[in-house]
Amino acid sequence: MQTYRHLFLILAVGFVFSVGAQDYPNRPIKIIVPYPPGGVTDIATRFVAVKLGESFGQPVIVENMPAAGGVVGTNRVAKAVPDGYTLMAAFDSFATNPFMYRGVEHDPIKDFAPISLMVRSPQLLVVHHSTGAKTIADLVRLAKDKGDQIAFATPGAGTSSRLSSELFKQMAGVDITLVSYKGGAPALNDLLGGQVSGMIVSMSLVLQHVQQGRLVALGVSSPGRNSILPNVPPIADTFAGFEAQSWSGMIAPIGTPKPIIDKLNQGIVKALQSSEAREKFSSQGVEIVASSPQVFGELIAKEGNRWGAVIRRLKISVD
Repeated sequence: MQTYRHLFLILAVGFVFSVGAQDYPNRPIKIIVPYPPGGVTDIATRFVAVKLGESFGQPVIVENMPAAGGVVGTNRVAKAVPDGYTLMAAFDSFATNPFMYRGVEHDPIKDFAPISLMVRSPQLLVVHHSTGAKTIADLVRLAKDKGDQIAFATPGAGTSSRLSSELFKQMAGVDITLVSYKGGAPALNDLLGGQVSGMIVSMSLVLQHVQQGRLVALGVSSPGRNSILPNVPPIADTFAGFEAQSWSGMIAPIGTPKPIIDKLNQGIVKALQSSEAREKFSSQGVEIVASSPQVFGELIAKEGNRWGAVIRRLKISVD
């Protein structure tokens, strides 16, 4: 009897959500950004939120909830009602946090429904002029001679920037000190001020400073050269197999009805394929993807498997 009652409740909830999907949305939508304001994920999310609001005729509210590398906000969204009214902007660390943080109460695959991979960007290895380094070989020599004097910033202990930096240290055989900040902006400020020596971070964060000559770009994390900075060689030219990217996408709690996922995906794709989006992001080194839910889901799984293996091999953890 209890089994039938449980089955009835599941079917009833599914019916309610199915009916609700037909007139979705009929009230404001909230998007949680579990990271500080100002980064690529935040900027892309706010752009998409405005466009979704215009398309849907309902307010789309963005709320930043930065804490514990995004774990707190992600845990909250995982427990939200799967009705399409609570979404989350996922950064690349979303796929790797379960391998690094204690207190992670969610599974990136089992507890969330992918909606769309919105944008991605290669990472740049940049240094302050005071290092005197002009090439990756220069930096490696400097780090081996004066390792205790070389410090690299990361936007957070669990970010892809941290993982890329740890991987670089291991492949280069150097012992560079990594300093974790609460977001990309404070990390960049200290790099520009010379308080730290360098950083491996999303191209979009440092591109204008490289173009203005305030920072020196030594390498790009993509397998090939980037058209915006064609003179900057891939890090993989020096350390074969080195590859990393920063990405941002939209997700919902698992169980969100497919018609709602599809409607959100269509709205996001429409927003990001506009000429306004191309003008806004292309000059910043950000590639617009606007993928299907399936493609985004495959990326999340692939990134988790790949970087999870790196985390275990290098014994990376968040204190």
